[in-house]
Amino acid sequence: MAQFQKLDAFVFHSLMASSEVDQKFLGRFARDTNNANPFLSAMLYKVLGLSVLLSKKLIRARRLRRLDTTRDTKSLQLYHHIIWLSREGLTILEEYILPMVDNYTFELRVLAHKLRASFYHIFVLFHNQPSVHQTAIPSFPSTPATGKAPANRESLRDSPPLVNGISIKNPGPLPPGLTPVSVPKPSATFLLPARNYIPNASAYFSYASELADLHLAGSHPVRLSVKTEYAAYLYDCLHDGEASRKLAQAAIRDVYNAQEGMDDEMFEDAAEMVGILGKMMRRGLKGSGLSSTSRSTGTTPQSTPRPGISNGFNDGVPKVAPMSNGKAS
Repeated sequence: MAQFQKLDAFVFHSLMASSEVDQKFLGRFARDTNNANPFLSAMLYKVLGLSVLLSKKLIRARRLRRLDTTRDTKSLQLYHHIIWLSREGLTILEEYILPMVDNYTFELRVLAHKLRASFYHIFVLFHNQPSVHQTAIPSFPSTPATGKAPANRESLRDSPPLVNGISIKNPGPLPPGLTPVSVPKPSATFLLPARNYIPNASAYFSYASELADLHLAGSHPVRLSVKTEYAAYLYDCLHDGEASRKLAQAAIRDVYNAQEGMDDEMFEDAAEMVGILGKMMRRGLKGSGLSSTSRSTGTTPQSTPRPGISNGFNDGVPKVAPMSNGKAS
């Protein structure tokens, strides 16, 4: 039975720190665009409200020992709320905000694309099929239709005896528990299709990261928000500890190389995320003291798509173009 395990403490801390920065800048952009574009301002306020509600639901989910998404439990309503809030936020973002942000500051553009990746990150954590929290069970070949048992030279059991040249078959049904069973799908499929959301999330995180590298200073809180959640996603969803650590290390190096100034509030936000990124640099290494439910081997399984690779889900994901006259071409 597919189950969503309790959110890892480090994952939860990373998501909350990134979300606080996103909400702060969402409110600022919604206020600044109120006179020039009231409609965009209203949509930004709506996404801000959904983000605040979603953060509260994630805090409740963090406290759960286990969230079973396939049957009616006390936590089922919470699971539905998380999926619904993420779906509504993504709908507003893709239909109303993303088409308009190209005419505004690069900060807003990066934030909008980062939020899209964040919503897909929620889908991967809570609603992905197959679950990123489970180890796949290998399937074994079934008995051929000819009625002959497959040859197994390593088996310790002799082949069935022959009667008149015909192999004796089991006349009765298989014992209980050995019959094929279908794995139930999450109960929130009426809200969102149960499928693999990793290709979309990977492509959108990759695009938001490239956009932030091109247009924002290395110490900018929005850029660090992108890097923090992207690194957490690589480790906990793609199980690629090496890529996560390299991304965190590069983000910290860019902070120290940045020459742009910042106010006290931005400095505090940046300092908090640099601290999280510093822990991510050591996460999964021996003696780091950072435990996680997802252990990394430094490689990505073959079934896990690499970030940014198009495979039908994300054919429409744009590629970042170099700047030209202050705008991306």
